[in-house]
Amino acid sequence: MKHGKKYVESAKLVDSSALYDVAEALDLSIKTGKAKFDETVEVHVRLGVDGRHADQQVRGAVVLPNGTGKTVRALVFAKGDKVQAALDAGADYAGAEELVAKIQGGWMDFDVVIASPDMMGVVGRLGKVLGPRGLMPNPKAGTVTPDVAKAVTEAKAGKIEYRLDKTNIIHCPIGKVSFGTEKLQENFDALLSAIVRAKPAAAKGQYIKSCTVASTMGPGVKINPAKLGG
Repeated sequence: MKHGKKYVESAKLVDSSALYDVAEALDLSIKTGKAKFDETVEVHVRLGVDGRHADQQVRGAVVLPNGTGKTVRALVFAKGDKVQAALDAGADYAGAEELVAKIQGGWMDFDVVIASPDMMGVVGRLGKVLGPRGLMPNPKAGTVTPDVAKAVTEAKAGKIEYRLDKTNIIHCPIGKVSFGTEKLQENFDALLSAIVRAKPAAAKGQYIKSCTVASTMGPGVKINPAKLGG
């Protein structure tokens, strides 16, 4: 894969064979984020579990103390008083069957989907559309809840979901390059603490196998997993 000039220059700042402390790694990810836009800093954590087994799944959600730097558009499936409660809390869209039809027609102008439990029968019809995009409401992520207003508030404040992909890696944004090292580290610590707390009882051996941070267009910077717990 051929990389651009800026990437090549950025890569020279990083020792690909080194394992960095968290603060140093985040500082490097900021320095290598040289694009003209405010790049997102992402964390990639490989876990010593086998997600093919139900008792080794790792999934949950955490509110990042400094948010993600992204404006989140929230859609809520609810009925009755909960529709207005969701809108009052900052939801961009709230409703029921009419939203299903709109989404089935190709509309996808939202970033998170929240549903009250009594609406999951309706939302289930969208599984093939929302599922592959990681947007299907889920109780473990706090997006299926009776308190839809609280869920909207948390989503707007920077709540993110973490979950294993098919290769047992969790990929999560922790903010923007413009946040600076201190705020990014606060977000990083919140995410890693949540992942460590979510360690399945069935997980054996080293839990955190590797951890890498990178800006959107920059090279990966490896963090020493021995210092991350788990």
